[in-house]
Amino acid sequence: MNDPDLPPYLMTSDPDSFARNTIIERKPKIIQQVIVDNSYPQSVIKSLEDLREEIASRELLPLYETVGEAEFWNAEISNRYAGKTWLEVPWYFAETYFYRKVLEAVCYFQPGEHFGRDPFQSQKYKQINNDIQKIGVDWAPLAAQDPNTRFISLLHSCLWGNRTDLSNFTVKERVTGGVDSHHERHLILIDHSARIMDLLSNGVIRVDFICDNVGSDLLFDLAFADFLLGQGWVREIHLNLKNQPFFVSDALPEDVRHTITILQNALSKELQEWGRRLQSAVENNALFLDEDPFWTSCLMFRQMPDQIRQKLGTSALVLIKGDVNYRRLLDDRHWPYTTRMEAVCDYFPAPFAALRTLKGEIMVGLQPGQAEALQSEDSSWLINGKRGIVQLVIPKSKEIIGENAPSQS
Repeated sequence: MNDPDLPPYLMTSDPDSFARNTIIERKPKIIQQVIVDNSYPQSVIKSLEDLREEIASRELLPLYETVGEAEFWNAEISNRYAGKTWLEVPWYFAETYFYRKVLEAVCYFQPGEHFGRDPFQSQKYKQINNDIQKIGVDWAPLAAQDPNTRFISLLHSCLWGNRTDLSNFTVKERVTGGVDSHHERHLILIDHSARIMDLLSNGVIRVDFICDNVGSDLLFDLAFADFLLGQGWVREIHLNLKNQPFFVSDALPEDVRHTITILQNALSKELQEWGRRLQSAVENNALFLDEDPFWTSCLMFRQMPDQIRQKLGTSALVLIKGDVNYRRLLDDRHWPYTTRMEAVCDYFPAPFAALRTLKGEIMVGLQPGQAEALQSEDSSWLINGKRGIVQLVIPKSKEIIGENAPSQS
């Protein structure tokens, strides 16, 4: 991973970067919101405030507890980042370690009243309730579309729903979904939607989602999953979810279950029926809520453990949601904008589609001159969430032979 022939990592030390701003400005705000949203005792508040001070002026300190993968994290600090401050390390490591330190500060892994208590639950549940009300308005006209049109609408809704990110104060874009999603198709920089439909419409056994946020992001994932199962295009769908709180709004299995319950109790009959279909799919082993510590680790996707690689390797398509997962695909490095994702990600064990709104300083697969044109048009195009990609990649080892095989580009 430290190959000198590879581009450098995105670093918190990069001057005037979004990565640096994340540590200096966004993380202290997240800590303050956790304090405001929870009735923690003074001892927990002090631990959170100590973490805020550590980020601002100290070296990365090891975890003091011995549970929750602590040995792994402390080995990373000792072997790779000893003596480093929060502004001297790879961006992805700093972000992931921050969330693990928050969980230690709030006693998430410790026996007692705070054990297993999600410090971000208040924000997440508010987002879920608000977004269910919004999706209810669009549901009837969306359901009336013919299957092919609805496939594209839902796929693009899965993309734009990813703008919802409670850890990112930069993105203020309104989420566009359902029948309205076509209005923003010109903002999709790479769009392989038709090829993805070709891959799935003839019927496959398994599709995986590597999920991202709760709220509209998760809701449109669930809507797309419901459509694929209902059409008989997919036999089983696996949602790969976080095993513990991560990046504020990342979805846990309990967040999915909560969302399905809220849908079943909604005022709209259409939403109630949707919620019941989802619940039935879970109970009948058509929709799986999977979790694994890998999804909340500092490891890149090329470092995924064998059991994850083997499971994903049985999938006809893996839908990889969001900016952070996109960064993990690309090792969070400063690749040239014209780099082919196929060349970097040939290690991936299955065909995948990256659905990502741009909220970080990393992008590949563009045409020569395209990034420069975007920069002249919008100086914050890489981080403001306005644009997105729906990018299909077929690793060489997974190429499909036949007339319906998606073409490589």
